[in-house]
Amino acid sequence: MIFMKNSRLLSVIVTLCFLCLSFPSIGQKNTAFKPGEELTFKVSYGFLNAAEAKMVVDPKVTSLNNRPTYKMDVFGSTLGVFKLFKVNDNWGSYIDTVRMIPHKSYRHIEEGSYRKHEHVFFDHQKKNAHVKLFDRENREVVSTKDYTVPANVQDIVSGFYYLRTMDLSKLKKGETILLTGFFDKEVYNLRMVFQGKETIDTNLGKFETFKLSPIIPKNKLFRGEQPVTVWVSNDQNKIPLKIKAKLMVGSLDMEVMEVKGLRNN
Repeated sequence: MIFMKNSRLLSVIVTLCFLCLSFPSIGQKNTAFKPGEELTFKVSYGFLNAAEAKMVVDPKVTSLNNRPTYKMDVFGSTLGVFKLFKVNDNWGSYIDTVRMIPHKSYRHIEEGSYRKHEHVFFDHQKKNAHVKLFDRENREVVSTKDYTVPANVQDIVSGFYYLRTMDLSKLKKGETILLTGFFDKEVYNLRMVFQGKETIDTNLGKFETFKLSPIIPKNKLFRGEQPVTVWVSNDQNKIPLKIKAKLMVGSLDMEVMEVKGLRNN
């Protein structure tokens, strides 16, 4: 099975889906979500329920760098027979409540015997990302390094929430948007294509959505030029309702199953 060949596949898919939504920040006002929001997703590989993912906004606003921030967390864990691969991941970010840019991000990856614990500190004025890598037990720093990044760059989690603050109604079908994000020691400049509006059925009901697809360079994991598609609700909450990724073998889907603490009811 493809999961046996690459036990990190689930992490790669979920990570890429978040990364592909990292827009350059221009200080959007947030009217889409609030502290305490929780979104739960089912992740399926073919006809099998492979994992569960949660996106959580901490109920309290946190102060970081003398700025009020939202603490955002994304959790992913395997289900059913896929528990054999023991995936238990956590991505997180502290995002400025006004400017919607990250001040700090972190990753805690547990997948089989693989471990990775990383913190990234952003200095947007100096255009710098300071990366600290910790040992397997997440106790001691084993390496640090600085990277030059664009001002107001997004990270893997903040970019996803920043998307929800954008006025997507201004996009025209076929319009391409440049996306910029910092992840895993690299700055990514990707293009996102607006595919138009589409009405879909979900576990929460029927929604009109904005359909978006990133253009991804050729690689050994995904199939086609636009292998990932994201559907975002066309309402005030702009919920990411569904994500579909075409793999070289089969496909992987994320679909929202439950929502709590929405800002707009």
